This record gives sequence, structure tokens and C-alpha cells, in this order.
Amino acid sequence: MPGDPGNCERAAGNSRFHFFLGGRDLEMAEIKRILAHYAPGQTTDKGLAWGARLSDYRAEIEAAYAQGKTAVAIELTDDLPKRWKARRSLLEIDHHGKRAGANVPSALEQVFDMLDLPKRAWTRRRALIAANDIGHVAGMDAAGASLDEILAIRAADRRAQGVTAQDETEARRAIVARTRKGHLTVIETASRTSTAIADLMLPELGGPGYNNLLVAMPDKLAFFGEGRVVRALARIVEGSWSGGALPERGYWGTEMASRVERTALLSQIVDLTQPA
Repeated sequence: MPGDPGNCERAAGNSRFHFFLGGRDLEMAEIKRILAHYAPGQTTDKGLAWGARLSDYRAEIEAAYAQGKTAVAIELTDDLPKRWKARRSLLEIDHHGKRAGANVPSALEQVFDMLDLPKRAWTRRRALIAANDIGHVAGMDAAGASLDEILAIRAADRRAQGVTAQDETEARRAIVARTRKGHLTVIETASRTSTAIADLMLPELGGPGYNNLLVAMPDKLAFFGEGRVVRALARIVEGSWSGGALPERGYWGTEMASRVERTALLSQIVDLTQPA
């Protein structure tokens, strides 16, 4: 069951709240579904991808503030000035970056608690979506999910993120061509998403497995593996995103402006993944 995050005001029946949705995935789709039912007309969703920021909604949040409403930012990286006027009535719900952790409520659980929903509304599917968002396949397995349930949730998550059949085909090709750099598995892909690769590499889903994995996309890097590496990369790369079942394991990602920058960061990641 969800646990009260403690610092969220109750939103059920309170029309002064307006919710702004972050990057699309299965959890965000479920949050949107809950809000449509329990707080109709109080959500703005631009269908953003991972890495969504407060600035993506700056004008809309400022308009809400001018109307006396409280903006609730869900999984939006805070990239606006500390003295931004609309911050005075801004609430943030997240499970990434400094808010990530295996024992921290997921964003879905935080929204559920904020709306003060009845326990019966916390279905098994919602519990597995939350477990998936925090701990991926291992998290669902720990929650007692069957293989069929895990496969269904992961497939639904990939669809929600916009992963296509072409992305899945490219993931299989890229996995075959993977390389090793010390203790790091590196996969180069022409796709702009790492999700299918991360899934298909898992032994639970028939993949070869890995300890630490780096997926290099045309415009992004994504790392999956040891929590200490995730934490280090989050400190090193400003504006990057991270989360997962930290401190043990998690994920990290960043947009890359140039191939030179990517090469330099890859070298750092190889060094970070070597045994202490």
C-alpha cells in the first residue's frame, strides 16, 4: 500500500490544485488516468518524453499561479530560478534524482496519497506499476509478480514510452553487436530509446544479463547498474536524470550535445565501473 509522503497537501475535492505531467511512461499514464477520474479538468499533459522540465510548462504554471491555483509538478526536473515567482505555490512530486530510492514512495503512490484515495483503489496492477517504476523487473519480482504479469507490465511500459516495433527490432540487432569495456557492457543503437534494450538484456526476459550497461543513442546516453555509479554520474553531469532502486541499483541518463562530449563521458563511465 502507498505510504503518506508527509509533505503533500490533500488534493481530493480541492479544485485549486492543477497537475502538470512529466515524461511519458506507464506510471505517468496511470497517474493521468487517476487524475482524470478523481480530479477531472485539473491536469495539463504535453506528452513529454523522459527528461521533461519545469520550464516546459513555465507559461502554464505562471497562468495557474495568476489564477490563485497551486501547481503540482509531477516528475519535472526543476530548471527554473530559485526566485521564480510562481514557485511560491508550487508542489513537486517525484521519485528521481535526490528523491529516488528503493524505500521511497513512487510518484504514483504519492499522487494516490495526495488525493486521499480509498485503499480499495490501490489495485494489484497499480502496485505492480509502482514496483516496476522503482525497481524494474527485480522490483516486480520482489512484489510477487508472475512472469506473465512482469511481461505484461514491461510491454505496457514500452508502449507508453512510445517504443515502436522498429525500436524492438533495432534493440535485438544492437544487443548482438554489444561490446565490453572492462566491467561495462556497451551497446550502440540507432534508436532514440534505451528501454527495449534494457528489457531484452535481462536474463529474466531471456537476455544475456549484465552488471553495468551503457546504451549509446544518437542524442543520449543511458546507464543501468550499480547505484554508486548512478550517484556519481548524477553529480558529474549537470541536468542529467536518474532514479531506480537506489542505493543498490538504478539508472541514469543525459542528452549529449556532441560526439566528443560523449566519448569523454564514456571513458569516465568505464573508469567508474571498475571494482573499487
